[in-house]
Amino acid sequence: MTSSSIRGIADLRRMTPARVGLGRAGASLTTRALLDFTLDHARARDAVHAPFESAAIAAALNEQRLPALIVSSLVADRADYLKRPDLGRKLAPESHRLLDGQGSAGCDIAVIVADGLSPAAVNVHALGLVAALLPRLDGLSLGPIAVASSARVALGDEIGALLKARMTVMLIGERPGLSAPHSLGAYVTVAPEPGRSDAERNCVSNIQSAGLSFDEAAIKIAWLAREGLRRGITGVTLKDESGLQLAPLPTSPD
Repeated sequence: MTSSSIRGIADLRRMTPARVGLGRAGASLTTRALLDFTLDHARARDAVHAPFESAAIAAALNEQRLPALIVSSLVADRADYLKRPDLGRKLAPESHRLLDGQGSAGCDIAVIVADGLSPAAVNVHALGLVAALLPRLDGLSLGPIAVASSARVALGDEIGALLKARMTVMLIGERPGLSAPHSLGAYVTVAPEPGRSDAERNCVSNIQSAGLSFDEAAIKIAWLAREGLRRGITGVTLKDESGLQLAPLPTSPD
């Protein structure tokens, strides 16, 4: 390998957390690369099995005068959650009764904070993202924020339907990767009801310190929410055109 190739690989590694140019020791990885892989794998597993701080998140939201309700799916425990995705898509009976008893007159958007496959990500990032997002939803009516445990994305459809929301915005922990164990995703779904498919949702992903910032993600989510409500669509028929809002303003010529 030439010196220029080595420099090129080094430059590439500085630009991405992806595992590139790891080197070899005979037929195996180098010791350093193997140890790094083992550590990242352990961090990903820890993120999946981290306890969800639902009570603390709900308390913090209530302190900010943002009404929050703690709900859960039919899942019994974390092992059940990983083995039975179907149970994570349905509310537990007591949670169904709690939301149904709100007597909601309806709202434009129901925001849901859910643990998903990385409770650790939600514990760290959810409140910051909510703080960046809500001012950008000014003028739209919001229902109580549901803090959902053992949740899959589709659980938001039942929550939104019970709250009579025109749209749900679910902030949920994404499947941990070896370079991103603490990443949030946001799923935007118009006219939520049980049976919605993933093709009917828009997703903003990789919200984390090494990915999309809270402000960048909030711009995208708010654009999708407002346009989705205006057009009555989300998913594959609604293309994210928020890029102009993220682009820097042109400078005036001297």
